[in-house]
Amino acid sequence: LQEFISVCVQNPRLHKSDFWHTHIDYEICVHTNSMCFRKKTSFVRRRYSEFVWLRNCLEQNALIIELPRLPPWNPFFSLKNTEQVNQRMKGLQEFLEIVLHTPLLLSDSRLHLFLQSDLSTAKIERCARGKTRYTVAEAIQRSSSGSEEAFSVRGAHLL
Repeated sequence: LQEFISVCVQNPRLHKSDFWHTHIDYEICVHTNSMCFRKKTSFVRRRYSEFVWLRNCLEQNALIIELPRLPPWNPFFSLKNTEQVNQRMKGLQEFLEIVLHTPLLLSDSRLHLFLQSDLSTAKIERCARGKTRYTVAEAIQRSSSGSEEAFSVRGAHLL
């Protein structure tokens, strides 16, 4: 059986906490039969700034390879402009497709937590460094609930 890793970035969703604080997040779907992944199918939501964080992490860890670019940050990006949102979404997917087909990058546990858990970037960083009461595998396995609030390990609440 041929190994495959399929990723899709889709379903942009607008979040508006108040007039000044609005952002879009995107659903990332991963479907794979690769032994590198704990879950064979997963769905998480991430925003552009989290992709920027991920790229910076991967860059620190893989100095010898050139990482793919993210769609550029645009000071005039409009959350209401469907064309801009779709272009960004397409660029994020292309970024992940290249990353997931670069074997050296697949060893970074932060990539796996980013794609297969609902942890915030701060919690991903702590978990990857072994500074949490749960392992990377536990974080991924137990995140199927879809929310950090529901995630607890041995009575220790994540939040």
